[in-house]
Amino acid sequence: QVQVVESGGGLVQAGGSLRLSCTASELTFRGYAMGWFRQAPGKEREGVSCISWNGPTYYADSVKGRFFTSRELVKNTVYLQMNSLKPEDTAMYYCAADRDDYCSRSWSDRLQYQYWGQGTQVTVSS
Repeated sequence: QVQVVESGGGLVQAGGSLRLSCTASELTFRGYAMGWFRQAPGKEREGVSCISWNGPTYYADSVKGRFFTSRELVKNTVYLQMNSLKPEDTAMYYCAADRDDYCSRSWSDRLQYQYWGQGTQVTVSS
């Protein structure tokens, strides 16, 4: 059974930071590209970042320079470090796994990913 589990969400003031974690079963994690998505109420789920199995990363324009994704293979964990948070970053954040080794050109398309976590809520107060 493939499992992806997010953690680390919470309530933070604008300008603050949070780090989200995503753990996945080894079968999923090694050799997979891992994406972060978010979905605010009434909005479409949007791609935030993607990290290839060996490190290259991609970001949405809205988070470039503020969010950083990394992975720790030994722990089967992917992180999303979120800095300078804004109220508009408030959303449910999801981690997802793509069987391809590398983030594709369509990395921000949710259909690219086969496995999803349940999400973790991030709320940024003004």
